[in-house]
Amino acid sequence: MITRDVARFLEAARELMPDAGAATARAAFLVMPEGFARAEQSASDNRYMADADAFDAGGALAEHRALQAALSISVPIVAFPGDPHTPDATFPNNVFATARVDDVPRAIVGRMRHPVRQRESQRADIRAFLTDVLAYPLVDLSTQPHACELTGALVIDRARGIGFAGLSERCDEEGARLMHEAFGLGATLLFDLAPGEYHTNVVLAVLAGRAALVVPNGFADPAVADAIVALYAPHGIVLSADEGTAFAANAIALDATRVWMSARAEAALAPPTRAALADAGFSVHSVPLDAIEAAGGSLRCCVAEIF
Repeated sequence: MITRDVARFLEAARELMPDAGAATARAAFLVMPEGFARAEQSASDNRYMADADAFDAGGALAEHRALQAALSISVPIVAFPGDPHTPDATFPNNVFATARVDDVPRAIVGRMRHPVRQRESQRADIRAFLTDVLAYPLVDLSTQPHACELTGALVIDRARGIGFAGLSERCDEEGARLMHEAFGLGATLLFDLAPGEYHTNVVLAVLAGRAALVVPNGFADPAVADAIVALYAPHGIVLSADEGTAFAANAIALDATRVWMSARAEAALAPPTRAALADAGFSVHSVPLDAIEAAGGSLRCCVAEIF
């Protein structure tokens, strides 16, 4: 089921048991920020992106190496080299993803809105890793016309097999339907992001299937945010606008007990947010990503999960 009807979605979601698959990934891959620079096409609809003179390529590489080392305490991490012709490739989760549908694995390639990012989807080495090394059959959405920027636009609760698809220039309704099918989801809620928001994973995170971080002002209709908070009660955690701007919702749980976010995001957490995460069974772990965040994304955007 894929719907804009919040009540209908909640009814279906509450009937789904948390047994659709593993709640967290078994590994992940990153793409290093070689050629790290402002991509003007992406900047046209990403208000979080800094001006060109704020980009520090050396700093971004150093941060990325530290990120790889840090995340490896949760899962095995593979890192691919970057490419100066794809300056946004540091955020591969928008382009590449994996899923298990009825416990059968698959790899998914998304359709990016901007040509500068469409180049990423054609990387032969990452495609070969997914299809030849992992031996995952490929669902290739990159050649159809509808934007569907994978786990940037679609936040997934893997345990329940449900999705939250925020619509914007980077994901239209047909793109959301294609992702719903590609990930084999039982229910997906469609909703509009607030003006100026480009990806759902900047305003929403589902953590290991049992908690959610929600930035209400990132949703065009606050009732949608309220419904998601209610679905994950008592661990639906409302973030302030300041926490959201600091990328606190651009977080990920790569195992059952740790939530990862940038150091900037962690510094912005209010005491009630920290307490709520602890109540949900999570310790907060962070990595400085100031240089990488100049490109308009944060820690979760850097991580392509392998299920």
